[in-house]
Amino acid sequence: QEARDHWMTHAHIRDAAVDMDPVPSLVIDLAGKLVVVTERARAIFRVSAADVGRPLDDLAVSYQPTELRGLIEQAVADRRPALRRDVTWNTASGDARSYDVHVLPLIDNAGRLLGSKIVFVDISRYHRLQEELHTAKQELETAYEELQSSNEELETTNEELQSSNEELETTNEELQSANEELETMNEELQSTNVELETVNSQLRELSADTERTNGLLTSILGSLRCAVVVLNRELDVLVWNAYAEELWGLRAAEVEGRNFLKLDIGLPVAKLRAALGACLTGENDHQVTTLEAVNRRGQKMECHVTCSPLKNGGAPAKAGGVILLIDETREKT
Repeated sequence: QEARDHWMTHAHIRDAAVDMDPVPSLVIDLAGKLVVVTERARAIFRVSAADVGRPLDDLAVSYQPTELRGLIEQAVADRRPALRRDVTWNTASGDARSYDVHVLPLIDNAGRLLGSKIVFVDISRYHRLQEELHTAKQELETAYEELQSSNEELETTNEELQSSNEELETTNEELQSANEELETMNEELQSTNVELETVNSQLRELSADTERTNGLLTSILGSLRCAVVVLNRELDVLVWNAYAEELWGLRAAEVEGRNFLKLDIGLPVAKLRAALGACLTGENDHQVTTLEAVNRRGQKMECHVTCSPLKNGGAPAKAGGVILLIDETREKT
C-alpha cells in the first residue's frame, strides 16, 4: 500500500507538472482520442478538461487554428516529428498569434507507438520582428531612392545656376559641398546595409551550428549505457540522460532545475554529498563511490557512481559543476 501511495503521489506530481507546462500541448492516443490537455492549451484553444476521452475529430481544435489530422497521420506513419510553420490564431481578446505546430510520435522504450503529442510553439514575437525588419528595409530603400533623387535634383540646379549667373559660384560651391555630404551619407547607408546582411548571415550560421551541436549532444547522451547527470555549482540538475530516466523512473523535464540531493529516487544521494563537495572545491579530480540502490522496478542493485568536476576554463581550480556517471554493476537478489 505504501508503494502504491508513493506511486500515486508521483503520478499526481507528473500530471501537475505536465498541466502547468507554459507551452500549449495536447496528447492523443492511437485511437485518436484526447488523453491530456495542458492548462495553457485549454485557455488558448477553448478545450476543457471535460473533453478528455473524446475523439479529437469532434473538437474544434482538430481543424482550428490548423488541420491536425494530416500532421498526426504523417508523424505516426513516419515515426518522427511533423511540423507546420507559422499558423495564425486569433485569441478571445482579438489578438493575432502565430504558432509553429509540432506533432511528436510517442514511443516507449520497447519501440511501441503509444500515440502523439501536439505542441504549439508561440513564434509571435519572432514574426513581429521579421515584419519590423521588413518594414525597416523598405524604409531604408525609400530613403536611399529619395537621396538619389535629391542628388540628381541638386546636380540639375547646379548646372542651371552656373549658366544663369557666375556671381552665384559661391552658392554653387556650397551646394557641391552639400552634395558630397549626401554621397558620404549614401555610402555609409550602403555600408550599414552590407554589415546588417553579414550579421544576419552569421546569425543563421550560428543558429544552424547550435542546432547541430544540441542534436549531437542529445544523441551522445542517449547512446550511453549508463546514467549521466550534470549538476551546476548549486547541485541543481542541468542534464539527465535517457538511461537515468530508465534507471530511476523520472523524466528529464521532472528533474531539471531541481536540487540533486533532494531527489527522491532509489539512489541514496545524501551519501554523495562529500564527494560532490570535493569535486566543486577541486579537492578531488575524480572519485568513485559504490552504493546500494533500488531501480524504478523495485529491484536492488549495486552502483558505481563516478564524480568528476565540470571544468571551468576561466578558473581551473574552481569547477563549474559536477558530472556524475552512474553504472549499475549487478542486481542484488
